[in-house]
Amino acid sequence: MADVLDINDAVDIDVEDDGEQSVLRLKDKVIKRKGRGFGPGESREHEKNTGYESIEPGDHGDEPGPQKSVEGWILFVTSVHEEANEDDLNEKFSEFGVIKNISINLDRRTGFLKGYALIEYGTFEEAAAAREALNGSAMLGQTIGVDWCFVKGPKKSRKRNKRH
Repeated sequence: MADVLDINDAVDIDVEDDGEQSVLRLKDKVIKRKGRGFGPGESREHEKNTGYESIEPGDHGDEPGPQKSVEGWILFVTSVHEEANEDDLNEKFSEFGVIKNISINLDRRTGFLKGYALIEYGTFEEAAAAREALNGSAMLGQTIGVDWCFVKGPKKSRKRNKRH
């Protein structure tokens, strides 16, 4: 476990002072704390979740279906030809709307595409149109599959059927 030293904000150190006196005053203001939570009842201001991005659930937050990522609607493209590049994907998918991001992963050993890509659109309508039109279409001689990257499935029942 790591030790943490908190120094109160009201510490005034004069440079003109005797060095030893200022060090003693500083030591008086220090609070030494140990452990993960610094004990019960202690302030945990450092753990507040401020500044994190999040998305609003919208009209279909609990329903099964596509889910928006923090930045946009992402399509998962499978069976992409290994010699395809970002320009090929951009040419094929840009006719349905503005593409915010294209992510392709290359195989380290061969340097070719791994066979899938992620295409991000800003709006649901653009992504849905691209998915409908391009799922099952041909690209560089291969049939590609286009589907949603993030999908929320149906609610699961917590009841279990027990055999007696």
